[in-house]
Amino acid sequence: MTDQLKRVLIVGGGFSGMAAAIELDRLGIDVDLAEIDAGWRSYGAGISLNGGTFRAMARLGILDAFRPVGAMTDGVEMRGPQDQVVARLPTPALLEGTTGTGGVMRPVLAKLLADRVRAGNTNVRLGVTFTAIEDRADGCHVSFSDGTTGRYDLVIGADGLYSAVRNAVWPEAPKPRYIGQAVWRAVVPRPEHLSTVTMWIGPKLKVGINHVSNTHSYVFLTEDRPVNEHVPEETHVEALRELLGRFPSPTMQALAADLSASHQVVFRPLEQLLLQRPWSKGRVVLIGDAVHATTPHMAAGAMIGLEDAIVLAEELHKAADIATALAAFENRRWDRCRMVVENSGRLAEIEQGHGTPEEHSRIMAQTLGALAQPI
Repeated sequence: MTDQLKRVLIVGGGFSGMAAAIELDRLGIDVDLAEIDAGWRSYGAGISLNGGTFRAMARLGILDAFRPVGAMTDGVEMRGPQDQVVARLPTPALLEGTTGTGGVMRPVLAKLLADRVRAGNTNVRLGVTFTAIEDRADGCHVSFSDGTTGRYDLVIGADGLYSAVRNAVWPEAPKPRYIGQAVWRAVVPRPEHLSTVTMWIGPKLKVGINHVSNTHSYVFLTEDRPVNEHVPEETHVEALRELLGRFPSPTMQALAADLSASHQVVFRPLEQLLLQRPWSKGRVVLIGDAVHATTPHMAAGAMIGLEDAIVLAEELHKAADIATALAAFENRRWDRCRMVVENSGRLAEIEQGHGTPEEHSRIMAQTLGALAQPI
């Protein structure tokens, strides 16, 4: 479709936006990527990965660069009060030479993608965003915050949970929904006695440790919080120390005792959003968190955002026209992304006491099995 699709604008330089730039540049399309943050920064601590994420990384050409800076592990262990293993969930690898689980620091993954983008022909515009999008017969006419304008054959909104593109083009869209839980994260030295993703379950709390490199891991703790309220940053270390201290596990007790501001403690209320179909209007389409923001219960948010970019590029390459391509993209992505958002939300409800452990295990196993299928 290169005769119809010559110039594309991507709004948002996060994971899905960068992946889209990589894939479209590979097709020889002229790509502008507008990122409002002049520093192109990525915030947050660790991020959990799975076999599907490694499959997407391989497609995007960053898997080899990931290996020395991230972590690959197998399986998920559930541990009891004295750190004894009480259950082990298998996580099959999807590619030879990879594993079924892993982790990386979010800024590290962002840099791998950004380096890949910059190695291509994408025109990266930092500190700039759109101010208006007009979808006309000859293309999308876009005005930018730096006073410039441009005409594009397609605009991709990849600007996250609070997407400005979604708000502009889909003003009727629902707002992100708080799910009654928040997550605490911290970065710690890698515990030598833990070989893979490890979790402990307590009343109203779940805590886990996932490795993000050869030297470090990140701790994640989900806490039931009925109200989405501000938690002052200066209280984060003490608050997380108290929550970790509720677990009798020797590992958790040691972490609580050693916790300090140097461990990069962050707090985030958990929200989700699923935009009902259609995900495109005319020459504007949404991908990633802008259209299907999920909670981290299935460790699949980054994965499905990367997959969006890959599938969108595939459909744009083979379709006869843009409308056909966008419809095919949506058809391939709807059930998979809806499953991740809804099942992750259901896991959160079960963890808050609205379901059984058996249902929790069944949903996790079914979802992992479905995510292992081709995209």
